Amino acid sequence: MLSKRERKEKIIGYCFVLPAVIYMLLFIGYPIVYNWIITFQDVTATTLGNTVRDFVGLDNFKAVFADPTFSKAVANTFFYTICCLVFQFSLGFLFALFFSKKFTLSQPIRGFIVISWMLPVTVTALVFKFMFAESNGIINAILMNLNIIKEPIGWLIQGKTAMWSLIIANSWIGIPFNMLLLTTGLNHISEDVYEAAAIDGANAWHRFTRIILPLLKPTIMSVLVLGFVYTFKVFDLVYVMTGGGPVDSTEVLSTYSYKLSFRLFHFDQGAAVANVLFICLFLVALLYLKTISKEEVI
Repeated sequence: MLSKRERKEKIIGYCFVLPAVIYMLLFIGYPIVYNWIITFQDVTATTLGNTVRDFVGLDNFKAVFADPTFSKAVANTFFYTICCLVFQFSLGFLFALFFSKKFTLSQPIRGFIVISWMLPVTVTALVFKFMFAESNGIINAILMNLNIIKEPIGWLIQGKTAMWSLIIANSWIGIPFNMLLLTTGLNHISEDVYEAAAIDGANAWHRFTRIILPLLKPTIMSVLVLGFVYTFKVFDLVYVMTGGGPVDSTEVLSTYSYKLSFRLFHFDQGAAVANVLFICLFLVALLYLKTISKEEVI
């Protein structure tokens, strides 16, 4: 039985949490539920304002799955996400190992690198769009001055190079994020562990594989999952730089959903694609929670 003071403290706690709960329900919960509802209805430009809409079951999912653009968007999304994770995690880890050492100007340089992560994504997308421009683009100018190429390349208007341009731009954003989280994890490893390993005769490789990696496993898992979520749901970077083109070569699930909803006005099919994206991220989150819970039990 709770005392009067304990009940009062509990009520006060609920009052503090209530605004956040209301915000989550209104701006996150309701859109998710509504998006699932219209997925099973006939919602186009002509039926959007109707109070009663036809129930179509799984027809929207069938229509989306039958569209070749959808399969291309799925493949592009996974290819883009995996490549970005490999580059930004590898380079971020190297930067973290480097900046975990104490040397002059370590913190100022690290702070300067973080600027790329702090900039709005749309600003970064515009900068890289100008850098990769066929005419007057700095990338072509540098490569031509170094005699690597003889004529300007249309990086963003060719299917083979457009996707890699996006990967480079996103990796530039993600490297500082990975570096910050991994540096924090490295700083929490006690110096006594390194000293004990040195006394036992462990070389640099042994310290990395048998001390750093095992102790950083929770941090690495968090970095990879967060990186996957942020990269998999990318929209603004792709929309500003390529808009999903050329010829759907950079079309991802988010831009495909936007295209169906706000260009073709098939809001029902756009919602279906968005829910596929939601399911993918939800499964990744469940896998992460399951892995973490196993480690806590052990």
